[in-house]
Amino acid sequence: MTQELEGIDTAVPPSGTGCVECEAAQGWWVHLRRCAQCGHIGCCDTSPAQHASLHAKDTGHPFIQSFEPGEDWYYNFQTEEMYGDGPELTPPNSHPADQSAPGPRNRVPADWQAHIH
Repeated sequence: MTQELEGIDTAVPPSGTGCVECEAAQGWWVHLRRCAQCGHIGCCDTSPAQHASLHAKDTGHPFIQSFEPGEDWYYNFQTEEMYGDGPELTPPNSHPADQSAPGPRNRVPADWQAHIH
């Protein structure tokens, strides 16, 4: 992936350390994804609410990057392509390493696997 793609703004920081919508609703997520254009943190498609995909659909922002520690891949919602590398986004590049996945720990139901996609 080239460094100069429309839909990626390397100067925008992430919106926080958890899914914006899940945090507001006291929900939970499996994994987190970061919008590479505006920094919105949303939950992955395995999560019950799938906020990262909804954000991409609502805004037209094409790229997300994993917001999990040790992962730096990108996904393009428009072309449905994965990329193993890409431009370095403004840190932090993941949620804190001590934050559980799924998370947040205190809101994940005991039967969480029955609720995922």
